[in-house]
Amino acid sequence: MSLRTLVFSGVALAVLALGATLALTTVNAPTQPQVQLLVSPPDAGERLVPTSDGQVKLSFAPVVKAVSPSVVNVYATRIESQTTSPFASDPFFSRFFGDQYFQSRPRESRSLGSGVIVEGAGVILTNSHVISGATDVRIALSDGREFAVDIVVEDKQTDLAVLRVRDPKGATFPAITFADSDGLLVGDLVLAIGNPFGVGQTVTSGIVSALARTGVEASEYEFFIQTDAAINPGNSGGALVDLDGHLVGINTAIFSQTGGSVGIGFAIPANMARLVAEAGVTGGQIIRPWFGAKMQPVDADIAQSLGMDAPHGALLTEIAPGGPAERAGFRSGDVILSVDGQRVDDPSAFNFRLATRPIGQIARLERLRGGAEETVEFTVEAAPAPSDAALATISGNSRFSGVSVRQLDPALAEAKGLPYDATGVIITAVAPGSPAEGMGLRVDDIILSLNDRDMVDAATFSSLASQRVRTWQIILQRNGRVTRSIVSG
Repeated sequence: MSLRTLVFSGVALAVLALGATLALTTVNAPTQPQVQLLVSPPDAGERLVPTSDGQVKLSFAPVVKAVSPSVVNVYATRIESQTTSPFASDPFFSRFFGDQYFQSRPRESRSLGSGVIVEGAGVILTNSHVISGATDVRIALSDGREFAVDIVVEDKQTDLAVLRVRDPKGATFPAITFADSDGLLVGDLVLAIGNPFGVGQTVTSGIVSALARTGVEASEYEFFIQTDAAINPGNSGGALVDLDGHLVGINTAIFSQTGGSVGIGFAIPANMARLVAEAGVTGGQIIRPWFGAKMQPVDADIAQSLGMDAPHGALLTEIAPGGPAERAGFRSGDVILSVDGQRVDDPSAFNFRLATRPIGQIARLERLRGGAEETVEFTVEAAPAPSDAALATISGNSRFSGVSVRQLDPALAEAKGLPYDATGVIITAVAPGSPAEGMGLRVDDIILSLNDRDMVDAATFSSLASQRVRTWQIILQRNGRVTRSIVSG
C-alpha cells in the first residue's frame, strides 16, 4: 500500500491513492428507472455550543451506528508490468544483452480504499484514483459481505467514480442521505469514516477547518472542504458526515510530510458528489456546462485599480466568440463576484458554483463593471457537441489508419488550454496495433499541417490522410511543443 504524493511549497501533498471535485446534468438511459437519491433538506437551525457537562459528554455513537453500514471497503486489483532486471532501462545493458533479456512480466497489485452507498440497489460512490486502472473491483460491507462491482462512471475531472454491485443476489443496501454542503460552516463538527491502512472500519472526529480550499489537486473543480478529522491511506472515497448522519463530503486527500494524518484533510463537497452519483444511479451521462471565458483571480493590485474594497472574484480576461458568456453580455474586464448569492473568491470557486447548477437553469451572476455592481441572469449551457463533419476516423490502407480526430472549436480549445482561435485537428483515439500507433501518434496530439497543407477542419485531414504518398511531412503540437517530422508512407 503506498501514497501518491505531490510536493506543494515544501509540503508533501499525499493524495490517498491506496495502492499502488458546472452544472453536471445526467442524461437518463432509456432502460434505467429514474431513482431519487436521498437528500436532506437545508438546515436552517442555529448551531449550539454545549452549555453543561451532560451536553459535553454526549456521544457520537448513534450517528456512527446509523451511518457506518453505508460505508464500504473497496478492493481494486490491477495487472502491472514488471521488468525482470533493475538494469532494464540502462541503454548499455539493453544493447549488450539484448531487449529479449529484459522482457517485462505481468504482476498483480492490489489497493485499498473506501466507498459510500448512495442508492439501495447497490450504487457506491468512491474516488476515481482508488479504482483507476483496475481490472477487478470488489466491495466489502461492514457486516462482512462481499460483492463484485462494475465501474459505471469514472470521472477524473472531479476524482469521483460510481460503482454498481454486479449481482446483488436480492439484497438491498443501506444508502446514505446527502446533505447540502453549501450549508456547512467553519467550526461544524464532522466525522470521517473509512478503512485507514486496512485496519478495518474506523471513525475519527473533527471540525470543518476551512471551506473552498483550492490548490490541492490539479483539477478544474477544486473547492475542497478542509477538516482536522484524521484521514489516512485507505480513507479515500470514504464518508465525511455531519452530526445528523448526512453525507457532506467524500474524503479525498491530505497534506502530509510523512504520508500519515497531520490534521489537514480534504473532502469533495457533497453537492458535487451528488451530481456524479446521479449519473451512476440513472445510468446516464455527465454533461458539463460551458461558460465560455478565461479568468484570473483578483489580486490586491487589480482590486485597487478597480476600486474594490478587498480582492475577491473572478476577472474575465478573454471571451469565447459566440459562446454563452458573450451572448449573455459579458466582456473582458468584468469581475464575477457571486453566483446565486454565493460569494466567488477566485476562478475555481466560480467553476464549482456553476458546476452545481443544472443545464438550463437560470443562475444569477453578480458582476462588477466600470465600478458598478449589477446582477445578470445567465442560462447555464452545455458545451456544443461536435457535428459529424467535425469528426473523422481513418481506416483502410493508410499510414494514418486507426486514428480518430476532432477539429478544434472554442469550447474544446478552452478545455485543452489553447487559444480560442486555435486551429488544427486533435487526436481523440489511436487503435492499438494500428499503423497510426506504429507511427507514434498519441491521444491529444494536435495535427497542424500535413505535407504543407494546414489542417483547418476534419474533412481536410480525412481527405489527405486517406491518400497513399511516398512521404509525410507532419507538423504537430504535443504538450505545448510544436515538432516537425518526416515519415515514410
